[in-house]
Amino acid sequence: MADRDAAKHRIGTRLVEAGRRRQWTKVPDLPGGVVNPPIWRASTHLYESCAALKEAAAGSNEDGRFFYGRRGAPTQWALADALTGLEEGAFGTMLYPSGVAAITGSYLAVLKPGDRLLISDNAYDPSRSIGTGLMKTFGVQPEFFDPLDIEGFRSLCATGGRIGAVLLEAPGSLTFEVCDVPALAAIAKDAGAWVLIDNTWAGPTGFSGLSHGCDGVITALTKHVGGHSDLMMGAVSATERLYRRLRRTAQQLGQVVSPDDAALALRGLRTLDLRLRRETESALAVARWLSERAEVAAVLCPMLEGAPGHALWKRDFTGGCGLFAFVLKGRDAAARARLVDALRLFGIGYSWGGFESLALPVDPATCRSVTSWPPAAREGGDGPPLDEGDRFAIRLSIGLEDPADLIADLEQGFAAMEAGE
Repeated sequence: MADRDAAKHRIGTRLVEAGRRRQWTKVPDLPGGVVNPPIWRASTHLYESCAALKEAAAGSNEDGRFFYGRRGAPTQWALADALTGLEEGAFGTMLYPSGVAAITGSYLAVLKPGDRLLISDNAYDPSRSIGTGLMKTFGVQPEFFDPLDIEGFRSLCATGGRIGAVLLEAPGSLTFEVCDVPALAAIAKDAGAWVLIDNTWAGPTGFSGLSHGCDGVITALTKHVGGHSDLMMGAVSATERLYRRLRRTAQQLGQVVSPDDAALALRGLRTLDLRLRRETESALAVARWLSERAEVAAVLCPMLEGAPGHALWKRDFTGGCGLFAFVLKGRDAAARARLVDALRLFGIGYSWGGFESLALPVDPATCRSVTSWPPAAREGGDGPPLDEGDRFAIRLSIGLEDPADLIADLEQGFAAMEAGE
């Protein structure tokens, strides 16, 4: 498990030190060591004797003993150890070959036939489709709920059958609603459910899911941790009770990550704080500029003062990132396409958290079950003042370019949109 003494350090220092235990960086039979844990490529581990083989087979190898390549080696152990140390309250971390695999692995670890799976209606589309597809074929009943309606969620938990798990996502990765995680988690736990949260937007440096009441924190390391758009990996950091289930399920499914990918993730961790600070600063500059544009109906960026979800974000989060969206005012899909197609510094593609900026046309109405898009007005709520015609959104992932250049690129994109009308 992770070095708990490191928790006294600030996040930048912790990211540099994480996963660099002496046992993984020492050079055998020589004084000193190396900075990074070496890449261990191995499928077969050899033993000195039959007795040693028997001892290894009987253990869990969580204490650093070799067993077989599928159970990992020092490179993967170092990454898992680093992530565990960064997530307050975590007992352990399981690694998966993608973020979607981490979501699926979490579902399979805690759900059984007859269980209800409650999914936040603003969740990442694969989180939804795994629930309505794979898990439903296994006899699990998926249901969706409005993450901003706490009393509605309480009523949902009080009716129907056994709730196996609740999946939260904060903020939602398309429309960026920020839910009251501690309140929802408390209600779910009172109902006997496991509480999972997709924390990819903020990551462990910006939000602590376990200290806000969740049992497992899912992160797509593909995004910010990788940071260079060349890695596919996911992770779940969890309490001891959930971690044991995750580990058993992952081993039975043969889930494994390569040591080379683990090394890329470790490298990404070292600069994560710097990159997120730059992303956040640039994203706020772009978001403020967009909020002044007549063509924009709403900017969906909880980091922005006065934006939907800002109060909860400020209360619960310690950091942000470069991902947000804006909604065009009274424009159609063709106008949106003209804007996006005209951009030169923004690539058109999925994902986020890389060094390069991305723009993605999104249609939230296609992945909603119990909430509406554009969102209905809420009594006492802080939702954006959108009309029925304000439905076409663009999600931006702000990278490491100069924000002035990104703003200039968006400026010419808006000009191209208007010129085509």
